[in-house]
Amino acid sequence: MSFDTPLSLAGPLRKPQQMLADQEYGGHSSIHDDAMAEKLGFRAGPIEGPTHFSQFQPLLAKIWGQRWYESGCISSHFLNMVVEGEEVRAFAELPAEGATRTRVWAEKADGTPVLEASASIGPQTEPSLLEARMAALRPPGKLLILEDLKVGMTGAKDERVRMDPDQHMGALYPFSLNQKLAKITENSPVYSDAAASPWGRPIIPFEMLSVLLEYSSREAAFPVKGPAVGLFADQEIKLIDGPLFVGEEYVLRREIVALAESKRTESYWVRTRVFDAKGEKQVAQMLLNHASMKNSYAGYADAAQA
Repeated sequence: MSFDTPLSLAGPLRKPQQMLADQEYGGHSSIHDDAMAEKLGFRAGPIEGPTHFSQFQPLLAKIWGQRWYESGCISSHFLNMVVEGEEVRAFAELPAEGATRTRVWAEKADGTPVLEASASIGPQTEPSLLEARMAALRPPGKLLILEDLKVGMTGAKDERVRMDPDQHMGALYPFSLNQKLAKITENSPVYSDAAASPWGRPIIPFEMLSVLLEYSSREAAFPVKGPAVGLFADQEIKLIDGPLFVGEEYVLRREIVALAESKRTESYWVRTRVFDAKGEKQVAQMLLNHASMKNSYAGYADAAQA
C-alpha cells in the first residue's frame, strides 16, 4: 500500500546557547547583547540564526547521508528570535525516493515558528528559498544607512580565512571552534577527530561555516554608514565541493547582489564565494541578508524626513 501523505522527521527539543553576548562591531555592542536588544525593543539578546542549523544536521544526514556534507545547502528565512533558555525543535519533510530537495523548519516548544528553509544537495534547477525571495524584492526607496552601496559592488580584496580548533574568531565571534563544540546542540566526532571522518580530517560544522565566512567581512570595506545595529534576516549556505576542513585556508570573494528596505530595516544581500587556497576552485558559497535597524542609527527619522 502506498500513500501520498507527507511525512516529516523531527529532532528533539534543544536549548541553544548564546555565545555572542560579547560581540562587538563598529565600536559598539551588537543586538545579541541584552541591554542593546532591550534598547531596540526586544526582550533579550537573541541567539544568532545559524546556530539553529546544527539541529538540522542529524535529520539531513539521515535523509542524504555523506552527500549532505559534500554538497548540502540550507536556504533559510529567519522568522522569530530565540533567546537563551527557550527550546527549539527542528523538522525536515521526508522527500520522495531520489529527490534532492526538501522543506525544513524550526519551531519553539510552543509552536512559534523560528525559521523556514529549503534544504538540498547537488545542483538544482529550481531556485532556493532565498533565491526566490531575492527575486521578488521590490526596489527600495531612498536609503540612508546604505546610500553608498550599489548592486554589483565587490569586496575590496580577496580575503584569506581559516579556522583552527583553538583559534579565537575575533570581535564578531568571540569564541573558538573548540568552545563552540562544548556547547553545540548536536556534536559529532567528525568535527574534531580525523579518524572518525570519512574524509580523513575534521570538518567545520555547518553553523560554524557562517562564522568562518563572516570572520573577515570587514576587509570587504563596504561603505555602510554607522554606527547602526544589524542582524541576519536571511542566510543560505551551500557546499559545492565540500566539506570545508578545520585548519584549511580558503579565499573569499564578496559581491552585493541586492538592496532592500522594510519599515524597520535597510538591508543588503551579499553573495560570498568560497575558493580553495589557490583561489581557483569554488568549494562553497553563502548568501546573506544583512539588515540594519533604522532606529539604531542616530537621527535616522529626521534625516529620512529631510
